[in-house]
Formats: sequence, structure tokens, C-alpha cells
Amino acid sequence: MAGGLTLTGIVLKVAPVGDRDRHVVLLTRERGKIQAFARGARKQDSPLLGACQPFAYGTFQVFEGRSSYTITGADILNYFEELRTDLERICYGQYFCEVANYFTRENLPATAMMQLLYQSLRALTKDSLPPGLVRSVYELRMIALNGEAPQVYACVNCGAEGKTNYLSVRAGGLLCPDCRRLDPHGRELSDTTLYAMRFILSAPLQKLYTFVLSEEAQEELASVMKAYYRQYVDTEFQSLSLLEGL
Repeated sequence: MAGGLTLTGIVLKVAPVGDRDRHVVLLTRERGKIQAFARGARKQDSPLLGACQPFAYGTFQVFEGRSSYTITGADILNYFEELRTDLERICYGQYFCEVANYFTRENLPATAMMQLLYQSLRALTKDSLPPGLVRSVYELRMIALNGEAPQVYACVNCGAEGKTNYLSVRAGGLLCPDCRRLDPHGRELSDTTLYAMRFILSAPLQKLYTFVLSEEAQEELASVMKAYYRQYVDTEFQSLSLLEGL
């Protein structure tokens, strides 16, 4: 039945509509991704002006109509202002939102993805964490939530659990010495990178950003994730092009 709802969520994307309104894509705890309109949100005196900005996190009062939602109020808990003053970090944040928008579906549960996005935006604000490392962690955990995580504990082909660091992006995980022939273009990972991938895939969300890596290991992890997304994600992210151009 149509009526008022209070939803906890993050603004993924905003677009102008006419001279006064905004179209907002929200990733919410209760309803997953939704499309909503904010009437008059482009006016300087609108109470929704700040709420209808990318990264804004809080509770949104919405009216559920027959075919769309209308935002009637909001209580923003975090605007992520730290990201808005740093061009590189704002590009990372926009990329994270694009990735979340790609992997989520309208009106389907996405609580874990919303929480991951929020924690990752928070991690971007910390000077102690290299943004490139935050990106790799986010990419790996997000694709795992989508059910496409690489197998990093045993051979993806035969299930052998013997020691192997040989990763095949094409096969979707590690290959043991007997199965390496299936992909001669795989790569031998360092122990550090493999352990980092295991931690990223298994750690509680609250502990996800509690480690750092050497520059060499960061570069290796970033290379793995770039190849993995090229193999399994069939889209080009606009913000990623901007980020790589910096």
C-alpha cells in the first residue's frame, strides 16, 4: 500500500530534472536500490539541497507511489565532506558508487553492499590508508558479495588444497600444479598478496580496513583486481576513466 517510509541509505547518483527537481538513486538497507524524485531540491533554499548529493548517508523519508518514490525529508548523518575537497578521493568515491550501482538491482535486498560502500567511503577519508588499496579491497569484497569471488583456498578445478599461489583469472581462482595447464597465462602471486586476498574475503566488515600492504603488494593486488574486473564486469565506469587520467 502506498504511503510514507523511512529508509536508511546512501545517495549513489543524482541528476537534474527540469529547473527545480532532482532524480536520485538511493541504495537503502530496507528496499535495496530505488529511484526517487526530490521536488524543488535544486533550489538554494530547499531543505533537500544537501541531502541530494552523492555520498550523503542517513535516513530518508520517502513517499512510495505506484511507480516511483518521492523524497519528502532527510536526516543526513554523514556527508563525507573530506572527500569533496580532494579531487582524487572524490573520483574514488564516485567510482565506488558506480560499482555499487552496477552490482545492485532495484527493490532487491542489498544490505551487505550498502554497508560495504559506507565502510569503504569512510576508509577513503583516512590519510593512513592509501586510496588505491581501499579500491582493491572494495572491488574484491564487492564482487564476492555478487557471488563471483575468486577461489583462493584450493584449486578451482580439482579442489586440491596443496600449497599453490598460481592464480588464473580466467578460471576464477587458484590452480594446482597439475591443473596449471588449463591456463598458461595465469600468474604466481606473492604470499603477501594471497594472504591479503584471503583476509579481504573472510574478515568481518568492521575489520576490513585494518591492514596495510607494501607498495609492491598493493600494485600486485591492484593488477589482479583490474584483470578480474576486465574478465567479469561487462561495463566501463566513467569515473574510473577520470581517475586513471589524474
